[in-house]
Amino acid sequence: MATLEFDEEAARQVDRTYATPDVVAQRAEVLARLAPRPGERVLDVGSGPGYLVGALADAVGASGTVHGLDPSGPMNVLASARNAERAWVHIDAGDAAALPYPDATFDAGVSTQVYEYVSDIPGALAELRRVLRPGGRALILDTDWDSLVWNVADRERHARILSAWEEHLVYPYLPRRLARLLGEAGFRVTQQRVLPLFNPALTPDAFSANLMELIASFVVDRQGLTRADADDWLADLQARGDDGEYFFSINRYLFLAVAT
Repeated sequence: MATLEFDEEAARQVDRTYATPDVVAQRAEVLARLAPRPGERVLDVGSGPGYLVGALADAVGASGTVHGLDPSGPMNVLASARNAERAWVHIDAGDAAALPYPDATFDAGVSTQVYEYVSDIPGALAELRRVLRPGGRALILDTDWDSLVWNVADRERHARILSAWEEHLVYPYLPRRLARLLGEAGFRVTQQRVLPLFNPALTPDAFSANLMELIASFVVDRQGLTRADADDWLADLQARGDDGEYFFSINRYLFLAVAT
């Protein structure tokens, strides 16, 4: 497994992805389900470029506190700049496996697209439970990469590309195990929902338009794939967009739980 390295350029690419209408809608659903209230203390584990942190901060207001935690320096720079005028926001360096906060610090915790990268899921969920007060809420959203549907002409090359892409994940199919793991970590799961990301056309602001560039950059020199293979795969997808046959869909799964 080789994790994605978020240098400044990769961080900017993720930033663009988080600004797409698909992820904006996902963020709105996350906020609606977590329902942060004025004055609450909220933690965003794996806060990335800080879009969700800002939305959480606006919900809890200046009487509340929001901490965004991420191991990536370039991501934290973006998140800090995005939230510079929200004095009740704190952007911290750290990761999900060892949260740098005292017990029962937070009323709610959220994590989107993070735990699929974590080696010790039981330990990380136990950490999340530790920093939440009893009755605190946790919302986790992750992708099952088996749900990916992408129309391509060369399916053999496409399979090789996706196989190489999954090398950056520890648990590419984590959602199917999350309910049980949350229960074992001291949570009671109250909601499970599917959030599909669907692009029936290839447009510059589509989630998949950004994802395909990220995948193409990652897979070069993995599993025998060359830059030419990645470019041909991108051209295949672009051709589907040009001829009106573009189709992309993937499922993300949302789990809402209460700390018992």
